[in-house]
Amino acid sequence: MPANLSPEYKAAEKEYRKAREPRERLACLKEMLRTIPKHKGTEHLQGDIKAKIRELTDELAAPKKAGARTAPATVIRPEGAAQLALVGAPNVGKSALHARLTGSHAHAEPYPFATQFPLPGMLPFEDVALQLVDLPSISSEHPIPWIANAVQPADGALLVIDLAHAGCVEETVKLHELLAERRVTLHAKWPDGRPPDDDDPFTIELPALLVANKADLVGDLEEELAAFRELTGYDYPALATSVETGEGLEELAAWLFDRLGVVRVYTKIPGQPPDMSRPFTVRRGDTVLDVAYLVHKDIGNGFKYARLWGKEAFDGQQVGRDHVVADGDVVELHA
Repeated sequence: MPANLSPEYKAAEKEYRKAREPRERLACLKEMLRTIPKHKGTEHLQGDIKAKIRELTDELAAPKKAGARTAPATVIRPEGAAQLALVGAPNVGKSALHARLTGSHAHAEPYPFATQFPLPGMLPFEDVALQLVDLPSISSEHPIPWIANAVQPADGALLVIDLAHAGCVEETVKLHELLAERRVTLHAKWPDGRPPDDDDPFTIELPALLVANKADLVGDLEEELAAFRELTGYDYPALATSVETGEGLEELAAWLFDRLGVVRVYTKIPGQPPDMSRPFTVRRGDTVLDVAYLVHKDIGNGFKYARLWGKEAFDGQQVGRDHVVADGDVVELHA
């Protein structure tokens, strides 16, 4: 039986897909439940929405239930130019990599499951930073019921593997199976996330970079990586890294910045020089209006025009809300 979803429901679902914080997603879910047509064709979807509402409600209430205001969060609020989730099997060196890249105090221990909750850290690149979230190891021995909520805000994933480990292939395949059980899938196409025409609003699809960690312990890295690809069928782009030697660490931030399509836009006040100390970050293809809303909601709502300085405009050119911004542009917003 066709669902025949209403325009009101579709609008609520669209907002849910864009939402990145738990409370915002919960509000969208409640609106989806309120507006969804109530008939047999939507019973399964209604059930999914109700289950997701219960899950998010419990998650938001968990610290209070435990009687500790500082209980560790299972969802990290996005900061910086993008959020990347570090996923991997036990003992692949994920936490050591996170600590080296971000200066965090991730528990890089020689035993599995040292990381119990998501840990954020900032990876600098030029004048912006990317947020890396170290997640608990994914294994059937240590199930993570909240993993889908944890990766929901992410713009992509770093799939960390240890090619020197004999069980690398089996553990990585199992990791994919466990993620799939939570309706999380990884794919090779950057920077695209969940396809906009996906019929399941609760499917999370993340572009992934295969990070072949502990590269210093692998003899013929290219040969081992080729064998891994052949055995698994995974076609993710790959980068070799080593915490011990520093191999690949400097390349990682630049690779992510480019593949995510991050665009830095600087602002100025009329009659004053631009503020080049703190860019606003959007994505390739975003417009002046997107920048206006980042600066302040009222500026976005009242936007009239902008003056722009950049490679693809003459200095001070007046542009409208639909003008696509480029990396390094300076905008003077008028509302």
